[in-house]
Amino acid sequence: MMDTLNEILAAMLGPDGWIYIAGGAGLLLVLLMLPLVMRKKVEPMDRIARERKGIILDEDAAETQLSRHGQRNEHLAKYAQYLDPADEEQASATRTMLIRAGYPHKDAVRTLTAAQFLLGIGLMVLGAIYMLFLAGDETPAHMKLLYVLGPGLVGYYAPRYWVQKRVGKRQEEIQEGFPDALDLLLVCVEAGQSLDQSIIRMATEIEPSYPALAGEFLMVAQEMKAGKDKPAVLRSMAERCDINDITSFVTVLIQSQSFGTSIADALRVYASEMRDKRVMRAEEKANVLPTKLTVGTMMFCVPPLLIILIGPSLHGIADALSGNAAF
Repeated sequence: MMDTLNEILAAMLGPDGWIYIAGGAGLLLVLLMLPLVMRKKVEPMDRIARERKGIILDEDAAETQLSRHGQRNEHLAKYAQYLDPADEEQASATRTMLIRAGYPHKDAVRTLTAAQFLLGIGLMVLGAIYMLFLAGDETPAHMKLLYVLGPGLVGYYAPRYWVQKRVGKRQEEIQEGFPDALDLLLVCVEAGQSLDQSIIRMATEIEPSYPALAGEFLMVAQEMKAGKDKPAVLRSMAERCDINDITSFVTVLIQSQSFGTSIADALRVYASEMRDKRVMRAEEKANVLPTKLTVGTMMFCVPPLLIILIGPSLHGIADALSGNAAF
């Protein structure tokens, strides 16, 4: 395979074909990384300091608008009948998955569908080019079909898989920052602030460390300001996050409001439980670590050790047997 590829490159680009390909790949990587290098990242602490002073820059407003609401894509709107799922249940499930991944804007479903189609078709075309120009004539028909359809299927399902991984990462981030958010919320409530004001203050303070959790609480505060029912707003938050700790927290707040008990007392008890659960999760990871290290040790340390210890003996036995066979 490599000899055939070398012959093709030598016929097309000359004897220095691999050098040209390496140079082109390096130039492509530089061009891809150039926008990331040129873009200046806004530090969270600097943004919070400017907001407290009343200074809001244009890039801050644009970033906030894009992260929370997004922009309508007119190009996708032209092909809405092809990109929107026909099944309403499937569309609702996809929209819920994207919201949990941190993409709540209205065009998120269309963007995901467009990415699946474009990436699937693009990789399928690359597979067809490989099959036509690089695969030999002796390649079986089923392998040619695999060369074409395999990359297409990978490209079609890769965006959805990436979104699902994004959902898990975002849920882990929310779960890690939730005990700290509860402690800060308890401090604000005990200081005499209302629940709405405490949520806004807490979300503002934790935004540099846990932006996903801060965004969820800010959305709750905005919906409460808009006049929506508080239990409905809290249940919506629990559905968006899909985390057991958040669901239990929402249940505690709703029951405290229904029965007229003190929210501060309920938050104090629940915050203590969340801290204990975080410690238990850390201890669980620490207890699993020796098992993982054992597997790595057995795979990467024991085989070389056996080769070093037993290898010379086996070599001597093999030489002895070959000498006896010669006699």
